[in-house]
Parts: sequence; structure tokens; C-alpha cells
Amino acid sequence: MDPTDPVDPTRGLLGRLGAAVVRRFRTVLVLAGLLCVLAAALGGTALDSLAGGGYTPADSESTRTQHRLGAEFRGGSPNLILVASADRDVAAAGMDLQRRIAGSDRVSWVNSYWSTQDPSLLSGDRTAALFLIRLTGEEDQALRSVRELVPQWRRAAPELSIAVTGEAQINAEVNDQSERDLVSAELLGAPIVALLLLLIFRTPLAALLPLAIGAASVALTTAVLALLVQVTEVSLFALNVTTALGFGLAVDYSLFVVTRFREELDRGRSVDDAIAASTALAGRTVLFSALTVAVSIAALLVFPLYYLRSMAYAAIPVVLVAAAASVLVLPALLRLAGRNLNRWDVLSRFVGPPRSSSEGWRRLANGVMRRPLLAGLPVIVLLVLLATPFLNVQFGLTDHRVMPADAQAHRTATLVERQFPAASKTSLEVLAPPAAAAGLSTRDGVESVVGPTGVYRDGTAVAPGQPTRADGDTAWLTVVVSHAPDDARAQQLVTDIRGTGASVAGATAMLVDTKESIVERLPWALGLIVATTLVLLFLFTGSVLIPVKAIVMNTLSLTASFGAAVYIFQEGHLRWLVGDFTVTGALEITTLVLMFCVAFGLSMDYEVFLLSRIRERYRTSGDNADAVATGLAKTGRLISAAAAVVAAVLLVLATSSLSLLKLLGVGLAIAVVVDAVLVRGVLVPAFMRLLGAANWWAPGWLRAVHRKIGLRED
Repeated sequence: MDPTDPVDPTRGLLGRLGAAVVRRFRTVLVLAGLLCVLAAALGGTALDSLAGGGYTPADSESTRTQHRLGAEFRGGSPNLILVASADRDVAAAGMDLQRRIAGSDRVSWVNSYWSTQDPSLLSGDRTAALFLIRLTGEEDQALRSVRELVPQWRRAAPELSIAVTGEAQINAEVNDQSERDLVSAELLGAPIVALLLLLIFRTPLAALLPLAIGAASVALTTAVLALLVQVTEVSLFALNVTTALGFGLAVDYSLFVVTRFREELDRGRSVDDAIAASTALAGRTVLFSALTVAVSIAALLVFPLYYLRSMAYAAIPVVLVAAAASVLVLPALLRLAGRNLNRWDVLSRFVGPPRSSSEGWRRLANGVMRRPLLAGLPVIVLLVLLATPFLNVQFGLTDHRVMPADAQAHRTATLVERQFPAASKTSLEVLAPPAAAAGLSTRDGVESVVGPTGVYRDGTAVAPGQPTRADGDTAWLTVVVSHAPDDARAQQLVTDIRGTGASVAGATAMLVDTKESIVERLPWALGLIVATTLVLLFLFTGSVLIPVKAIVMNTLSLTASFGAAVYIFQEGHLRWLVGDFTVTGALEITTLVLMFCVAFGLSMDYEVFLLSRIRERYRTSGDNADAVATGLAKTGRLISAAAAVVAAVLLVLATSSLSLLKLLGVGLAIAVVVDAVLVRGVLVPAFMRLLGAANWWAPGWLRAVHRKIGLRED
């Protein structure tokens, strides 16, 4: 046993597990291979069952109001919009299409010129007509319906050219596009990661092992999704996000284990003992890191949006699978490779023999710790400045603009705005007494109100109403607004109308409800993340102050990514870096919540990697400054390499044609790089130097708790 080891790691639980895997490595590899083949076969069925939408609370007032409008008035907001056009008058063909659409048992209602006599639904030259349709069922049912019904309607009306948009069509196209993006991401991402691993490890075999674990993690990820869709709704974006996350973390964890294995070999251990030691020491860190990442992602479960909940359902097992594969399967691969792992250095001919970078990282740590304030304060100021664009953030919900400009749903929505300007205006669907129509039409920002007794402007009836919009003391009123759906004035109008006792549905009302839901649950999510971080890191380190420091550091690592999100995706700067997309002037609010939880978890990943080596050294030396310098020397190159791999995997999401995935990929990649370079390289050494021996302080009763239930190598 090496004299610097505080205990013999091969005698611990994980050490014994590593030794057991070594003894039966062939059996482990065969079973793992069979499991991956079965998982890949099962995972192939997942994509068709993924659901679109889920960005709004299912029990919100806007959703309940929409259901009432459909049931009582066959009205409300459409989720499918058709534009039917011809070279000549569409009257005859349009009337026949109206009857055919209305006759479908999967259509709740359809409004067109022929059912309402509303001239705004017919173009001025009568060559194009607008059909506003509400498909039955929830979002996933509507998605399936649009795939079947639209082709039928096109075949039944060959004389018409039918273009489609609306929520259901957008979800269908996003689903198809995300599938294509997933294939292209895998084709692009795997070679980039392979090249990075070859540059990091220099030998093909060492580079191949993390790739193998990453591929196994992706196969198991798809199987997890296939099982999840049998019991709950899962967002169609889950496959793209979780495969990227699972692959990146599996490679990340494998890097840590393989690097520790090489280190143990260099210390004179046999192959079997080196595997047992690396499984015990690096494996312990990997499992703990996975737990902290999973807990951060679990905070998504407090939000009543199945887009976020399903991401948590999918991502938590994926993170744990990546860690399990690194601890169970990777040791078997290491036993198969043995000392051949270091053979065939492909870079030695070009750049010479490998040179240790540990002393460079040690010098950096010592330099920072000599002047911690001088080194740390400029970095903090820089990160705060990078966050300032987020002060101007505007929130919105997903719509056709998430798609590329040449997508059918996007093109058709643009066509509707051009040919049917009156019908494409922002509208609020309101349930209120019939007499409320006149008063609502006098509010600021309201252009007109359509009700059962008339169409009102500025309190005066200017056109006949639609008597079918009344049902006793309740009426369906359509309030046409002069502002965009995500404009703050439109949102305030929703709040003001609800203040009169009326119920409001529509896109703006959904945005208001979603924001309120997230703001209401956000303290619970943050509380869960903070509480679990404090507890887990205390169990890991035995310190009270290090967990607090970790929360502060992780928060700082997110500042640049959230500032960049506004600067690039809301304001439209630097679009050439991430590919073309439609600038909407707002950010999709639920994606920001997802980005925060995942980025915080990834930051904890690197925090645990660094702390594990700092704590390991501190237990033997008792010298805080020496422990920090040694910890950074041991992990600086590793964390930088892991961050480069994970950032590359995440940046592949930016090649997607969907702006939501671009936002998520770019935001997470920036957070990872900032965390690895500025936070772990500068801020952590500076803070730990300032705290000195207090880093490891805990009151006596907590030290007793840690002695009983804390995590130790033995």
C-alpha cells in the first residue's frame, strides 16, 4: 500500500466490487453487451410515443377556461389552422372541406367563412380561406390526429392547396425535426468526442473505453424512455437532451476512472489492484457526483408542467445509468485492456512524449492563493458583468417561431399574418356576462370585442353579434388586442380582466399562468437544491462551509450562460455562431428553468471531482493550502478535458434547427466551460485560501454525525 494512502481503498465496498468485476470480467462484458442490444431494440420504439407541448400547467385557469369554451360553446382557441387556396374562387371546394372537417369525430369544432360568415376568414379575392379547428383530446392525441387527418383532407380536396399551422402541427413538425436532429447530432458528435479523447489520452485504446461507456449509456437511455412512455407522458425533447446528457456524463465519469487507473499503475500497483483502487476512489466520487447531479435535476419535479417533469423522469435514471456503467462495466473493460491501455501513443511522433501538466495547475493554484483577492475579485466582476443582459429578460412560450423559417408551420403562420391580418391578431378568449363586452372594448390596448350582442369598439356596437356565444348568464367574448401575445401590456390586460371575475384563455393567458406557476414553485425548487447540496456535500467532506461555498460558486458559474441566453437568443446578437433562428424578443421560460437545474448539477459534478482530491490530500497532510494545490494539480487537466468533452456534446445541440435546443445547448456549454476554467481554476482556490483551516470546520455534534454516516474511502 502506498504510504500516502490514509486507508487501503481496495478493502472498501467499492474496492471489493471492483475486484469482483475483475475476477468475472468476461461474464460482465457479455451480460453488458446483451443488455445494450436489448436496450437498443427496446429504445427504437420510444420516439413515436413522445409527446409535444407540456409547457403550461394542466390545471391552470387558462386550460380550464379553454375546456369550458369547447364544451359549452364549441369555441375558444384553435390548435390547428388550415389555409386552403386555389387559382379561382374557393367557395364550392371550401364549403365541401368545411363539411368534411366538421364531420370528423376527432374535431371538436371548426370555424370558417362558411360556418360564421366572418369576412376576415376569407381573402379579399376569395382565392384563399382560413379554417380554425379545435382537435379533441390532449396535446399528444391532437398530434396523432393531425398526422392522420391532414393527409385525408388533402386527398379529398385535390383542387385546393392546403397549408397547415397551429399548435398540433407545430408539435408534429418539432417531433420530426428533433428526430432528424438527433441523427445528425450523433453523426457529428461522436467523431468530435473521439478526437478529443485521443488528444487527451494519446492512445486509441484509452480513448475507446470512454466512448464505449458513452455508447452503452445512450442505448440504455433510449430503453429508459421507452419504459417511461408506458406510464407517463414524456416530452419529445427528452430524447435529444437525455442522450446528450447521458453520453456526456458517461464519458465524463469514464475519464475520471481511466485517469485514476493510469495513476494507480504509475504508483506501482498491479493491474487488478489498480482497478480495485480506481473503482474505490474514483468510483466513489463518480457515484456521489451522479447523486448530486440527479438531485439538482429532481428539482424539476416540483413544477406542474409535464415538459419539465418528464425531463426529470428521463434524466435522473440516465445520470445514474451513466455512473453505474462507469463503475460496473468500465472496470471489466480495463481488465480486458490491462497495460495495453497505454500502448500505441499516436501523438508521440508529432508532439513528443507526454508531459505532465500537474505542475502547471499547481503553480496556478499557488499563484491564486498568494493573492486570492487580487485573483478572485476580477473574475467575480467579469461574471457579474456577463450576467447583466439577463436584467432585460422577457419571457415567452413556444410557438411556430421555434421552427426554422422554411418549416411548413412557420411558413403558414407567416402566410396567415399576411393574408388574414384581422384573424391573426392577438386575442383573449373570455367567459363573462354578455353585458361585459361593451366595457371591455374601452380598455387600453383592446381593439374590439366580439360577443353575442354585437362587435364593440370603444364601447359602441359596430357590427351584429353572434347569438350562439351566449348561454344564460355567461357569454363567450373574444377580446382582440393590439399587442403581441408575450407583450407585458397584453399580460397585464389578462390580469385586469380576471380581476373583474371573468375567466380568460388564449396564448397570453397561458403565458401568465405558466409564469405564475413557475414563480410560485421556484422557491421550493431552489430550496430543494440548496438543502440537498448542503447535506450531501457535508456527508462528503464533513465541512459546514465548503457546501455553502459550492452553492455560491455554482451560482456564479451560471451567470455567463444566462446573460448569453438573452444577448444571443432574445436580442439576436452573434447569431452566426449558432446558426440562423427567428429572434422573438423573448426567451421560452420553461427551457431556462431546465437549463438552470441541469447546469447547476453539472457544476456540482466538477465540484465533487475537485473536492475529492483536495479532501484526500487534506486527510494525509492536514495542510489546507497544500491540499488545494495538490487537488487542482491532480484534477485541473482532468476537469478541463471533461468540460471540453461535455461542452462539445452539448454544443452539438446548437446545430439543431429548433431554437429551444440551440438555447439549451449553448447555455449549458457556456456554463460548463466557465465553471471548469474560471470557477474551479481561480475562484475555488481563492475562496479556500481565504477560509483557510475554517474550510474543514464543523461543530462538534456535526462532526460526530459525520463520523457515523459520512462518506469515507474505508
